[in-house]
Amino acid sequence: MILRRIIAHFRRQEWTAIGIDFVIVVVGVFVGMQVTNWNDDAADRRRGAQYVERLADDLEGDLATRRADVAYYAAVLDSLVRTNDLLADPASDPQQLVVSAYRTSEILYSPPTRATWDEIVSSGDISLLPREAVDAGIAEYFAADTGRLTYESLIGSDYRRLVRQIIPLEVQIDLRAGCSDQRDAEHRIIGFMEQCTLHIDPVSLRRTADAIRGSGELRAALRHQYSNVYSASANLSGDVVALERALAALRGE
Repeated sequence: MILRRIIAHFRRQEWTAIGIDFVIVVVGVFVGMQVTNWNDDAADRRRGAQYVERLADDLEGDLATRRADVAYYAAVLDSLVRTNDLLADPASDPQQLVVSAYRTSEILYSPPTRATWDEIVSSGDISLLPREAVDAGIAEYFAADTGRLTYESLIGSDYRRLVRQIIPLEVQIDLRAGCSDQRDAEHRIIGFMEQCTLHIDPVSLRRTADAIRGSGELRAALRHQYSNVYSASANLSGDVVALERALAALRGE
């Protein structure tokens, strides 16, 4: 309609009317573009707020998991030190030695909750997150996967291999059933069983303990295992700090 009016004014050489119509067109286009931009900005803000809420929920869960992982490896480290003390005492209790030596070889892996972050990255929407949260190290947390690196560094350790070669299979089965990892309803490891319920006869326990005591290679590997487990605990503790910082930034704290 406006185009027909402009043509009509042009044929009649009504220049003032043509100018007015031209201004109307320009203003209309400008207002339309502004409305579109406002709508896009509002949609981005809503999407960004949804990302923040979902990502905060994911990181909150990961923070609880990482804290549990740190506590788990602290228990492994305690078992390692206890194993060293028990090995130094020829009269130490065989069951305590076998249990401590086995627990020193335990590991776990807790993957990060990636769904929301991967969606943000694949959509190119990182800019919708608060700048402080991005600077706090969220990308580094998801890129490094400290839990997997820790798991891979420990699963092939000499100590883990040696102690599980020395301890007879039937003893390992009983340890696994009554004195090893405790799991939640989702079958995730949440720590060690507080009470050991073993059905191993004393003779088998003593023989196993004697085999552990008699392995000089195992003692050397135990000393190296200390460095591995300590590093694992320290690295996972770093994740805890990073997650706390990122959550505070997401929440504007």
